[in-house]
Amino acid sequence: QVQLVESGGGSVQAGGSLILSCTYSGYTYSSYDMGWFRQAPGKEREAVASIGTGKTWYPNSMKGRFTISRNNAKNTLYLQMNSLKPEDTAMYYCAADPLVPTPRRFDPPAYQYWGQGTQVTVTS
Repeated sequence: QVQLVESGGGSVQAGGSLILSCTYSGYTYSSYDMGWFRQAPGKEREAVASIGTGKTWYPNSMKGRFTISRNNAKNTLYLQMNSLKPEDTAMYYCAADPLVPTPRRFDPPAYQYWGQGTQVTVTS
């Protein structure tokens, strides 16, 4: 059974940085497409970044401050977040799927497996 567990969230001042981690179990990590999404109260879930085999994708609004990466040996997905802003406050989720078509990389329903999320709060 595929399981994803996020960690690394917390409270940080504006301008600060955080690294989120997502450890997986139950599948061959390197063969799955994965992504980071976030959801703020009252808002829809939105994509932050996606990663496949040797490639990464970012929505235009996320380019420059967020970096997605993976360590296959540690079965872990990462999200480096820099220059954080109060509007980055949200629950952050990692997601995985055996194969996500490129046009749907930023579409939450394209991912079959989800973690429980980790809260990120950015204070001004």
